Amino acid sequence: MSLKQGFLIELERETENTRRIVSRLKDEHLDWRPHVKSMTAGELAAHVVELHNWVHKALGQSVFDFKKHYTPFKPTNMNEISEVLEQGYAKNVEMINSLTDEDWSSMWTLCAGDHVIAEMPKVGAMRFIIQNHLIHHRGQLSLYLRLLDIPVPGIYGPSADDLSNG
Repeated sequence: MSLKQGFLIELERETENTRRIVSRLKDEHLDWRPHVKSMTAGELAAHVVELHNWVHKALGQSVFDFKKHYTPFKPTNMNEISEVLEQGYAKNVEMINSLTDEDWSSMWTLCAGDHVIAEMPKVGAMRFIIQNHLIHHRGQLSLYLRLLDIPVPGIYGPSADDLSNG
């Protein structure tokens, strides 16, 4: 299996996992946060979705500069969050399909102006900067669901809510 094939499978599955979490949130939850130092549910959901979309926004170039290429996603409702996830999925598939094995090995830099945050091959950026990062924040979002007393969907197997509902 090529890197491309592996990432396409992972992209499909992780996008579906994110859909299951995001679909549980309602507009009235957007401003909720578990602690004053925490992101709101809306900010966190938006961040998870924008990380998915870094596949097509960041991997198509060798340098992703926050000061030049990044505008925070600030949705006003859950429908917008879901739409951006869906629109991004098709672009993400297109980006992964466009990359060759050589492209995956090419160096990629994440920076903010002159400050270099990370340098690694694109394969590492896909795994570490994008996928692991979004999975981490999606896990936080699933905890938000629990704290809001919203049934948590299973991600890599059934959740306690799935099991208790038969």
